Amino acid sequence: MSILAIVALSLFFGLLLGYAGIRFKVKGNPIVDKLDAALPQTQCGQCTYAGCRPYAEAIAKGEADINQCPPGGESTIQELADIMGVEPKPLNEEHGEHSDVPEVAFIIEDQCIGCTLCIQACPVDAIIGAAKQMHTVIADECTGCELCIPPCPVDCIIMIPRKRGIKDWKWPSPTSLDKIPVVVESVKSQQKVANG
Repeated sequence: MSILAIVALSLFFGLLLGYAGIRFKVKGNPIVDKLDAALPQTQCGQCTYAGCRPYAEAIAKGEADINQCPPGGESTIQELADIMGVEPKPLNEEHGEHSDVPEVAFIIEDQCIGCTLCIQACPVDAIIGAAKQMHTVIADECTGCELCIPPCPVDCIIMIPRKRGIKDWKWPSPTSLDKIPVVVESVKSQQKVANG
């Protein structure tokens, strides 16, 4: 009887531990997930890694430094430093320069010969076209990584500033809300003078 009780308890706790292992399994490395979320997701390879996720994994393992991402710039370096608990460093110029003005690729369509080399180089599939036909860039999808420029045999791809729309507007915050009554009184007094 006691042997059956021990077997039953072992079976019960084994099933309980198996369920807990499946239910509460940690998916991936949470540090890598945070690092990957902080990166700009351009998948440009300027950091010498195949994309943002491999770069995040290399940072977490200590194989890469936090200052190898030109598209992210200083703000990304600061965020990566905060996650890793280290001091921020200036951008490593060997990997490229950061541009404060976001850019997108633009294909000069009358010069395009339809070779498809830029399509093959684009890591985010932002270029559309067919063989021996002109290509074009979907500006909303382009990350500005510049990987399409080197393979172009006729140099018909240039980088231009991204068009700004209403989504990009940054409204200035009010300097001080306590100045509003002063402005209202000033307007009222000007109206009294005008009305005589």
